Amino acid sequence: MARCVIFNDFRVLFDAFARLFVEHYYRTFHSNPHALGGLYLDYSMLTIEGENIQGAAAIAAKLTSHPFQLCAHAISTVDCQPSGHPGGVLVFVSGSLQLGGEQHPRKFSQMFHLIPTPQGSFYVLNDIFRLNYAQVY
Repeated sequence: MARCVIFNDFRVLFDAFARLFVEHYYRTFHSNPHALGGLYLDYSMLTIEGENIQGAAAIAAKLTSHPFQLCAHAISTVDCQPSGHPGGVLVFVSGSLQLGGEQHPRKFSQMFHLIPTPQGSFYVLNDIFRLNYAQVY
């Protein structure tokens, strides 16, 4: 029973941390996308629609390229779990993405693997982004 209470306490902490990270990430994405490069390191990887991009500079360049400059995110859900890396956190986000010039928003999913630094902050080791397309049968 005590293990459940401990897990639930950590769950609250992970949930709060994940929500704060998501708020920071998407607020920065919209207000100062060039600053997102500071969340990644040279061995970080972003996979966006199947394209792998490695390194902070390359990731920042991709995230600040067109059409991403003209989009708005609406977050629907944020889920998180502790990862196998000590202190690491997996964050899964789903929501809608409105691209400039398009009439209808698109659904998206994004997963972040956050790793703690010795300085007490976190960096994004892995970031996977995918648009969710409905299947019509």
